[in-house]
Amino acid sequence: MNKFDFSSFLPELINIRHQLHAMPEIGLSEFKTSEFIAQHLQKWGFEVTRGLAQTGIIGTLRRGNSNRSVGFRADFDALPILEETGLPYASQHKGVMHACGHDGHTAMLLGAAYALSQDPDFNGAVHLIFQPAEENFGGGKMMVDEGLFNRFPCEQVFAIHNMPGLATGMFSAKAGAMAASIDVLTMTVKGSGGHGAMPELTVDPVVVASSIVMALQTLVSRNISPHQPAVVTVGSFQSGSANNIIPDTAVLELSMRATDPSVRIALRERVEEIARFQAKSYQADVQFDWSVGYPATINNKQAYELARDVAIAGFGADSFEELDVPMMGSEDFSFLLEAVPGAYIFLGNGDSSGLHTSRYDFNDEILERGAGFFHLLAKSSLV
Repeated sequence: MNKFDFSSFLPELINIRHQLHAMPEIGLSEFKTSEFIAQHLQKWGFEVTRGLAQTGIIGTLRRGNSNRSVGFRADFDALPILEETGLPYASQHKGVMHACGHDGHTAMLLGAAYALSQDPDFNGAVHLIFQPAEENFGGGKMMVDEGLFNRFPCEQVFAIHNMPGLATGMFSAKAGAMAASIDVLTMTVKGSGGHGAMPELTVDPVVVASSIVMALQTLVSRNISPHQPAVVTVGSFQSGSANNIIPDTAVLELSMRATDPSVRIALRERVEEIARFQAKSYQADVQFDWSVGYPATINNKQAYELARDVAIAGFGADSFEELDVPMMGSEDFSFLLEAVPGAYIFLGNGDSSGLHTSRYDFNDEILERGAGFFHLLAKSSLV
């Protein structure tokens, strides 16, 4: 399999990544980034469509007369983190940072765009999907809901995410679940407050909520098969204002994660049942405010096998390792995979700081490999 020679373009690609890193923008406000992407695509002969999910960009390049098509997605929003890397290309927007590598994801896909623009040897359409708001507003869902695949049909769709701790340049993926779903619940326990010296005249929501927290510890261990990954976390418990006042309410904030859609449904059902019965046993009430999040990221078997085979053929058998278990984080590329078969692939970022930390930086050493992988995958999809 012939790889594109990036040697003359690589310095420009690194510069593109550094420019993106220096101008991070929060989801749905990535106006400079969106324009930056569009200008490069237009310069390389892509048809550019703007406006999906407000700041999203689609770059389309067609060759030959085939009706076949494939899609590649990169996210380009940043996080509300004060950067502490000290890099010469560090964020110029105080309090906003590319701490998840979306600058690198975007640069890799732009690198693939350049390679494709120089390559006449494929037959069909390549749709490059530059997606906003992965970190906050579910930009993937927004794009799908606004007709992404109706307007830009794709037989398959692929994405790469860098992974600190995985060897530099190593590809890793699996068929089936790659990442967990997430749902967020705010639970308000309603009791009846009073004087701390007369608890018998109250319904203490602190006690009720504490009982709920403890009962929820059995939700996974006694309701979900040990062969099915699931996590329920009570991340916040807020109640009261003074040591001698029993408050009226307590508020719990929970997150729930699963890699199987049926387990996701079971968690949602059981958490309400457990909380209601615990509250009732204390003569309290409980209200639920759900923020339904992202579904599990599930790789199609055929798309995964194609991606694996392209990585091995293009970069050697030692460039790919099968992922043993899914990560329990979440990813809104899952919405694209619900609509179109495809695969989500990790690419090792080496021994860098972890994602979502103030000292993280994307590893420029993997830019060429990621861009080259997308280029080869496009050609393999459109033979």
